[in-house]
Amino acid sequence: MQEQLQQILLSISEFVWGPPLLILLVGTGIYLTFLLRGLQFRKLWYSLWLALIKRKDDGDNPGDISHFQALMTALAATVGTGNIAGVATAIAVGGPGALFWMWITGLFGMATKYAEAVLAVKFRVQDENGEMSGGPMYYISRGLGLKWLGVIFALFASIAAFGIGNMVQSNSVADAVQHSFGVPVEITGIVLAIATGFVILGGIKSIGRVTEVLVPIMIVFYMLAAMVVVFIHINHVPNVIATVLREAFTSTAASGGFAGATIMMTIRMGVARGVFSNESGLGSAPIAAAAARTKHPVTQALISMTQTFIDTIVVCSFTGFAILVSGVMESGQTGVPLTSTAFETALPGNWGGMVVSAGIILFAYSTILGWCYYGEKSFEFLLGAKAIKPYRLLFVIAVFVGAVAKLDLVWTFADIMNGLMAVPNLIGLLGLSGVVAAETKNYFNNKL
Repeated sequence: MQEQLQQILLSISEFVWGPPLLILLVGTGIYLTFLLRGLQFRKLWYSLWLALIKRKDDGDNPGDISHFQALMTALAATVGTGNIAGVATAIAVGGPGALFWMWITGLFGMATKYAEAVLAVKFRVQDENGEMSGGPMYYISRGLGLKWLGVIFALFASIAAFGIGNMVQSNSVADAVQHSFGVPVEITGIVLAIATGFVILGGIKSIGRVTEVLVPIMIVFYMLAAMVVVFIHINHVPNVIATVLREAFTSTAASGGFAGATIMMTIRMGVARGVFSNESGLGSAPIAAAAARTKHPVTQALISMTQTFIDTIVVCSFTGFAILVSGVMESGQTGVPLTSTAFETALPGNWGGMVVSAGIILFAYSTILGWCYYGEKSFEFLLGAKAIKPYRLLFVIAVFVGAVAKLDLVWTFADIMNGLMAVPNLIGLLGLSGVVAAETKNYFNNKL
């Protein structure tokens, strides 16, 4: 019975995440790029300066957390196991050229992330607890006047948070800790549930305080380890770059444990894993952007779009290059084992596997924190602020369940929910693209 249900869910997932949705996701990014005259390229350094160097904001502006905390909360939810396992899977199945298509998805996805944040701040509201609430459910209902579509998004998002943002992540942590350190999954589940509850029960301000410290540390830690791998194999870098660019547009021949890939498979794996990694177009990140203290929507939007740059162009690239320069792609492995093998070629003893395991633990835990906020705000839209505390309690329980349970069905169901979130969000983005353009023009004309 379970196998039959899994097959049904897999068929639904393949349909939802088929070429039409992937084309719509990337196409929306391309359309917004032209509408905004390549803003993500023209203003990249300015946005990175705002996000990572200036960092200060005016405490008198409406909002609950700083620009930087909002960015780190969104990055916490986005930089997850997909940056380790997803990139490896894309390369193992789609070949080296898949990395190029992840870059393309990320570059156009920056425009999508920018538009999401503009609308999230523009149409946010203050809830009965005095906190800011925003995101696709609000800009769809208040901007487009389609409350029923906002309800559909909120329903999918509040459910998806339990899958991709919770049980899938706690399961990854429990597996990593068990394989690397021999700790029973039940113990990991209890510790992780307590650690999650300790943070999320304090709401977005508590989450923001934790993520602004945790996220930079975990990203720098992982990148330094990946840089060591690349540096050890530095003589292979020019050839790897040439291979990535060449095989993005040609079929990849079978070699060793690699089965080969057609051009369409390369593009599909790169685009799909890129979208899974940076979440541009899914509508999750703007929920965090709406909580930022800011006087103009564009200020936070410029900061928010750096999230996709950091996630895909920086972190995913380091994983991809570590795998390709180390020559382990032909091992026949995929996912986490492939990334671990790559790191083990450069780091002594079993340090490679331990670094990857530590990365999974930190990335997955931070994802749980970020997605809890996304889920509770979506649930609040459906049932009001009174529903937040019960949602948090269920979320903590689900962390433990995810750590100890078999999750084949949950993985597939989570994929479906994520895809279904994207549809109403993309309708909102396209329908309100004129508002995004007007707000952008107002900001830069008046130098706000």
